[in-house]
Amino acid sequence: MTLWEINVLPAEDQPDREAERLVEQAAGLPGCVGLRVATARGFLLESPTMSRPEVDRVAAELLTDRVVETSCVGPAGAAWPAGEAPPRLSGATPTVLHVLPKPGVMDPVALSTAAAIGELGIAPPEVRTFRKYWLAGAGEPAVEAIGGVLANDAIEQVHVGPLSLDRLGAGGEYRFELKTVPLAGLDDDALMRLSREGQLYLQLAEMQTLQRFFGELGRDPTDIELETLAQTWSEHCSHKTLAGRIAYRDERGERRFDNMLKETIFAATNQLRRRWADDPAAEDWCVSVFEDNAGIVRFDDEDSLCFKVETHNHPSAIEPYGGANTGLGGVIRDTLGTGLGAKPVANTDVFCFAPPETPDADLPPGVLPPRRVMRGVVEGVRDYGNRMGIPTVNGAVYFDGRYLGNPLVFCGDVGILPHGMSFKRPRPGDLIVAIGGKTGRDGIHGATFSSAELTSESESVSGGAVQIGNAIEEKRVLDVLLQARDQGLYTAVTDCGAGGFSSAVGEMGEAIGAEVWLDKA
Repeated sequence: MTLWEINVLPAEDQPDREAERLVEQAAGLPGCVGLRVATARGFLLESPTMSRPEVDRVAAELLTDRVVETSCVGPAGAAWPAGEAPPRLSGATPTVLHVLPKPGVMDPVALSTAAAIGELGIAPPEVRTFRKYWLAGAGEPAVEAIGGVLANDAIEQVHVGPLSLDRLGAGGEYRFELKTVPLAGLDDDALMRLSREGQLYLQLAEMQTLQRFFGELGRDPTDIELETLAQTWSEHCSHKTLAGRIAYRDERGERRFDNMLKETIFAATNQLRRRWADDPAAEDWCVSVFEDNAGIVRFDDEDSLCFKVETHNHPSAIEPYGGANTGLGGVIRDTLGTGLGAKPVANTDVFCFAPPETPDADLPPGVLPPRRVMRGVVEGVRDYGNRMGIPTVNGAVYFDGRYLGNPLVFCGDVGILPHGMSFKRPRPGDLIVAIGGKTGRDGIHGATFSSAELTSESESVSGGAVQIGNAIEEKRVLDVLLQARDQGLYTAVTDCGAGGFSSAVGEMGEAIGAEVWLDKA
């Protein structure tokens, strides 16, 4: 087994935009005065069969734009001569810094690269991507500070010096193991400790309810049952705050809501629909509201419009790019999973950040600088939509100091759905089919994390809850799903988002039930 390393650099006569961005971001960090930087994007290829000529071919024909880039190839850690600076840092003795995804974290570029290598007629290797930085004029404190700017500890790792890997460590074969979680006999403190340490983030009353329920069944829950119930009760899936009892006070006095969602947004829509029903000249253009992944309204004689908006605040607070990336990807999936599948055509967004000029010294522990949050969120939404070929047609940005610890990242998507395809009709005997990309170790507890209070430890404890998006794979799903819809190949569809299989299967099988073999999932 050989592990190859490919470095792809800007050509000598081309600007190094990534280096320019890093110098700008590092301004003001300790020891970064006079910092000079060169960068490369890299690929690690592990294969028992790939020869050096094949690796050279992959680098030249697939991974390098030979008009504006150059590449170098070799065994991992030796592709670039140790201690040697790129030409643009000639004469310097730079420190080399690598940023890699943590093991198990999804790496969409690596997956696409492996598939493209197969298209060249070469047996696809295991692939992992990295980013490489040569830092000239940076001492040890500066290198550590720059590593914090370049990498998000939730999903990435920083390696200083040449890579010392000899294999990628893709992991062993999965083996199913049935586990139960003891609930019987736990006091209130123990129940809340289980909720917190298990990242269930349920309230005491909810944990007590589960304890009573399984006590009546005479057994403890399995881990799958407990996780399923926790995500179903999460803020993300059930909107507990919006649907809860709230006392609202303003200059006109106090108003109390037993269910704010039903008494405001739902009530306004239902009031209009009742008015239209009583008016023979009026038309109720609501097709499906408050019951599917997105609302559906009539558009013209052939199509209806779907519209879905959703916040992705907590994930964007600890991993701005990935959080916003999958925030937009999620609402696109919601549109695609509405009725029998709408075609997403446009995106929209609203962002609320703390002022970007907020001094780093004023940041509470664990809070990312607002300028970094802003940059990551904007790039995350932009990149996901662009890669799927769906334009962002409008948006808004608002700044307020109250968004310092938790930005508001509101993503929306509009889709077109032909008449007659607005409702799902699952039938007994239907098979449950999952389509899409692999599941990595990222995104776990994504739904329950939305119910957690953000603290200085959120990045280290819940960083894995942020899903790494894969826009290219979602575009492929979109294309094939619309063809399958038009051929009448399925009776119901929904998206598999933060709630995972338990949420997706539960939604479609709500009226008829469903049977799932977990050891095959």
